[in-house]
Amino acid sequence: MLAPVRAVSTESRRCPLLTVQPCRGLMDEKFQVVIKNLLPNQEVTLHSLHQSEDKDFWEAFGHYISDEHGTVTVAKDESLGGTYEGTEQMGLLWSLRPVPGSRPALRLRKMNVLTPMVINISVYNGHLSQGFSQASLLATTVTERWYMAPGVKRVNIKEKGVLGTLFLPPGSGPYPGVLDLWGGGGGLIEYRSALLASHGFASMALEYLSPEKLKMTEVDGTYFEKAYQILQNHPLVQKDKMAVLGLCFGSAITLTMTAYSRVIKPQCCVCISGSHAIPVDKCLFEVFEDIKKLNGKIQVNEDNHLIHRNTILPIPSDPALKVDVGRIKCPLLLVNGTDDQNWATVESAEDMEMMMKKAGNRQLLTVLTYPDAGHLIEPPYTPHFRATNFLLHKMNEKVVMLWGGQTKPHAYAQEDSWKKILAFFREHLYGSSVKAKL
Repeated sequence: MLAPVRAVSTESRRCPLLTVQPCRGLMDEKFQVVIKNLLPNQEVTLHSLHQSEDKDFWEAFGHYISDEHGTVTVAKDESLGGTYEGTEQMGLLWSLRPVPGSRPALRLRKMNVLTPMVINISVYNGHLSQGFSQASLLATTVTERWYMAPGVKRVNIKEKGVLGTLFLPPGSGPYPGVLDLWGGGGGLIEYRSALLASHGFASMALEYLSPEKLKMTEVDGTYFEKAYQILQNHPLVQKDKMAVLGLCFGSAITLTMTAYSRVIKPQCCVCISGSHAIPVDKCLFEVFEDIKKLNGKIQVNEDNHLIHRNTILPIPSDPALKVDVGRIKCPLLLVNGTDDQNWATVESAEDMEMMMKKAGNRQLLTVLTYPDAGHLIEPPYTPHFRATNFLLHKMNEKVVMLWGGQTKPHAYAQEDSWKKILAFFREHLYGSSVKAKL
């Protein structure tokens, strides 16, 4: 374990002690931050600093006052100001933001899950809001947050034209399988699958859009069926314990495949910030061509951020223009935020509920709706991004997409929904509680 670092305060002649426990943990695991040996009622600033893989610096900070014993316990004490306020045990993570002077509209994502997210946590005298690099610190320490628990295996998948990464939990298995689909931004995004494997699920992150352009005609329903079968047929995966998890456009694929495919028959599925109003019933090139026809509904706010949510409004009344969710025969969990500015997810969920009620399968549906949460509902303590850079497909044009959400409610949505997603998977795939820690 990393030893806490002490520095002598010339003002107090004390030696403040800063500890973070555990110093190494999973990304979704809470840590305990405590400062001792301060003066009673001393004003201090607790500051976190992280350098991303893109070499950008991110920071968060809270203003505290020590108790009569000269102690600050973040899990119990209130931050009076900073990037977060109130009693927020993990505010030093979920309120991370680019340091002043950074490039605009950044998004923090861990692309190499084989290394940890390293956060420097420091304490300063007084209530500071800037100039941390020039200020004298009282104490500092380092914590590591991992997406992969010890023993999780990462396996590259290049089979039958399918590209992905499979993460296998520690042990001999077999494990339930989860096919993990991200959204329309493309690329191979692994961190959610790595975290799922850390909780006992064999999870396969699937690449179905290349970073530069759509994989056009070779990617259609059969591509996802091949991926599903590759995961299902792995010797360490339970064939009859399968799930599909989708975010944004990945949710549209999840709903379409679960409703219509003769191959993809999961025991349950989860859709985050998705809609049934974009059926993926043709090759993806054609689907995106259809979506482009809706670009006239895109709005732009005063900051020149693109708002996409109106492109699927009003929700079509013609059944041919949306996924027939009445055909779904497995438990379905929807996770949405009321301030989603990218897709009209709340309206979609309401329409899906009516369709399923009419079809007689409403009992399979669970809907989680989070007030003031945005579109990018990710694993816990991921920083909130209201608007970030986004590369439009086929146009090589970078825009700033408005995702929505307010930081504190969005952070709550991420933490609460992740617990319920894991519980949902355990209920329908395991029937028991499984948890891994570093």
